[in-house]
Amino acid sequence: MRKVAVLLMFMLLLSGEIITYVDENGKVVVTNVPSKKPRKRWKRLVEINSSAYRDLISKISRRYGVDPKLVRALITVESGFNPRAVSRKGAMGLMQLMPETAKRYGARDPFDPAQNIEAGVKYLKELLRRFRRTDLAVAAYNAGENAVERYHGIPPFRETRRFVKNVMHLYKRRRSTPIYRCVGKNGSVIVSNSPPLPQECAGPIEKIK
Repeated sequence: MRKVAVLLMFMLLLSGEIITYVDENGKVVVTNVPSKKPRKRWKRLVEINSSAYRDLISKISRRYGVDPKLVRALITVESGFNPRAVSRKGAMGLMQLMPETAKRYGARDPFDPAQNIEAGVKYLKELLRRFRRTDLAVAAYNAGENAVERYHGIPPFRETRRFVKNVMHLYKRRRSTPIYRCVGKNGSVIVSNSPPLPQECAGPIEKIK
């Protein structure tokens, strides 16, 4: 997850509204210009400094025996490290806790990062123990335990399968992956973990990590 942290910290240097998505090829892309392409799943980031929560995530994750890298990957996809995020279904905070989940695991204020992360990690630990496979635990985090059991694996829901793919991609990604930057032909700033195509850029492609 060091790559993601570097990418997100670099984004702090950019002005305007920042948008990030994981495309259909599993590439993490960050830009300040929205796309009209329907296949791209966008997340608007209100707070993008993942390093602000690194120590908190590590401390809580290790307390419950969960890999901090997995927690950071899940938060990246769930909320983009926006502690005030609220989904259309009512999921709240960094780890997008539903009200009943927040209550069940003791998060009185789901928008408090410490409470949110602790409740989310406790829930994730229970799922890991129950399903004994990381991808199934991640699927259950998104779709619910009953759905995973009913389908005897990752449910055939497009949202859930995309969610699992994106989280697992970030979780397994090697630390040596570089970060690239260029200015697009429409003036957007493109930051990606794989080289942009030359025709996408108005100037040189920089390797910033």
